[in-house]
Amino acid sequence: MPVINTHIVPRAIAETRLSDYLLEIFPNLPSRKGIKKAIKRGEVLVNGEASSTGYWVKANDKIELLESSANPPKSYDLKLEIVFEDDYMAVINKPAGISVSGNQYRTIQNALMDNVKLSTQEDALRWVKPVHRLDSPTSGLLIVAKTAKALVRLGQQFENMEIQKTYVAIVNGKPPEGGTIDFDIDGLASQTDYELVKTVPSLKNEFVSLVKLFPKTGRTHQIRKHLSQLGFPIVGDKMYGEESELLNGKGLFLCSLELLLKHPIEYCDIKIETTIPYKFTSLLERENRRWEKFNQ
Repeated sequence: MPVINTHIVPRAIAETRLSDYLLEIFPNLPSRKGIKKAIKRGEVLVNGEASSTGYWVKANDKIELLESSANPPKSYDLKLEIVFEDDYMAVINKPAGISVSGNQYRTIQNALMDNVKLSTQEDALRWVKPVHRLDSPTSGLLIVAKTAKALVRLGQQFENMEIQKTYVAIVNGKPPEGGTIDFDIDGLASQTDYELVKTVPSLKNEFVSLVKLFPKTGRTHQIRKHLSQLGFPIVGDKMYGEESELLNGKGLFLCSLELLLKHPIEYCDIKIETTIPYKFTSLLERENRRWEKFNQ
């Protein structure tokens, strides 16, 4: 099986189990369950040998991820919006409320089978694979690799934090005009820059605001945790928000809006954008309209 990711553990590494460490360094691994399965199948090598979930990583360890030996996923009938596609990669606009991958059948990975064409290149993957993760309730741009070389190089860009990502969210309250959120997450340095785009009055929450977010690190649930810690949780966040402020049936108001990266083969800069979801602008208009009507 071909190697699709390689990582050398740095000297200043804190004591960490292999399964936890992989979640941080290989964004194309879908979840903790997916990591454990990959290790069990012998698809994770440490210094050239198969390892275990309980292995404690050490400085200068060479960690390699092999292409999965599992059977191709079954196709899930879901029409996806393809924002960009060539023979090496694709970018889709992920709908909210569906997981990128996992044990269940209803996933983006399964839906990709009938939406994205396989590569014609010699190192074509047996099936196309998401390069990174987006939370199930989060919508927006998701990068997919079609070849082994593209998967490796895109993964390296994520690991080296070379891909510039822009998110948009609606939060409860009125945050400052802009700034940096740098609360540690799980003991790891984390940074999210943000700017306030628009604020409208709200009868229920006093204010709701549209913000743009620029994560500089890639911790699990980073944006959601950072905004909650700052005191402005994302509207609809059942995990880090307040239940009284949730909008039943409307989901999480967080979207991956823009990506700036280098093409994994041609090395040219690519800027990929999608539009702010309608439910975002609709919420702002509705809250403002209700406030004006009540205050007439």
